[in-house]
Amino acid sequence: MNNINHFFLYCAGVHEETLKKYPQEHNKYVAIGATIFFTGLFASLSGGYAMYFVFSGTYLDWLLAIVFGIIWGLMIFNMDRYIVLSINKSKTGGFQFLQALPRILLAILIGIVISRPLELKIFDKEIRENLKTTYIANERAKIDSLNIIFNKKYTFDLTQLKSLTTERDSLDARIKADRQKLNFEIFGNKTTETSGVVGYGPYAKRKELELEKSTVYLDSLRSSIIAKERLILDKQKAEGILNQKGLSNASLDSAVNLAGFADRNSALGNLKFKANGQVDEATANAVTFIGLLFIFLECLPVFVKLLSGKDAYDKAIYNQRIIDEYESDAYTVTEKAAIDHLKDASIDISINKRLKKMNEEIEEEV
Repeated sequence: MNNINHFFLYCAGVHEETLKKYPQEHNKYVAIGATIFFTGLFASLSGGYAMYFVFSGTYLDWLLAIVFGIIWGLMIFNMDRYIVLSINKSKTGGFQFLQALPRILLAILIGIVISRPLELKIFDKEIRENLKTTYIANERAKIDSLNIIFNKKYTFDLTQLKSLTTERDSLDARIKADRQKLNFEIFGNKTTETSGVVGYGPYAKRKELELEKSTVYLDSLRSSIIAKERLILDKQKAEGILNQKGLSNASLDSAVNLAGFADRNSALGNLKFKANGQVDEATANAVTFIGLLFIFLECLPVFVKLLSGKDAYDKAIYNQRIIDEYESDAYTVTEKAAIDHLKDASIDISINKRLKKMNEEIEEEV
């Protein structure tokens, strides 16, 4: 057997000296070992990828992710190896299933955990777009919230500005209309409000005087509005509203790159829903089936061992275990019998030691 086969047999936890007697069983146990190995490898990749987001932005984040990924993979590998070894093929199928049931339940949980980081990588492009949309919406909501708070806080100033603006617009429109009427009066255009006589008469003079007063008042309104707008602008600066800007493409990309595991996981969950809130069945099914696939892969080592029948190697291991247990029991019985036969001699030796010690103490007193 080559080195690869040796390695996979080690992963399967077999006793190679015993297995050499049954070469027809080699391929089965190589397959079991390979299944255990690749399950641990997937767990290592998934755990490392998840930890990369946890430590992202810290010193040597990639090294920490690699180290944790290796530790996580080795833990899963060792647990799978132990469970496969612990399944007793000499028992009934139901008993074997009960033996493996805790491991199957744990495998489902582990499969869910290790599948999530890999799903994040598979749907990375869609997740990035969803995060951009979320960040833009959050930024807009933040700006809207600040504006609402500002409007409530400075309601009087804003209402006054609106009133002045309305009055200005109304007066400006009225001045334009009165100026047209003055022109009609001067040039002799007959209307319901003009005399139709050409010339600069008393009506025209009076109308022009009113226009001058209105224009002066309009200028004062405009000055008041400008002053009020400046006041509100200063208050907006003080409240920090003017500092809020929409995210640029560069800042969005930077924010997405720094997004942690929780944000990406939330974005992956959002992919299951369309913009109108309805479930996107295609994406939801894809995420679900990928998760089920990794759960199945995690349970696979146990299933392979359960589905494999009791073979010559299993019987040999079972028989050897019986012999070892009998030999251990026989050794224990022999040692007990030897101790029983030596009991009288041990008592005599103990008595002589105590007598010798007593004589030495008496001599010292004398």
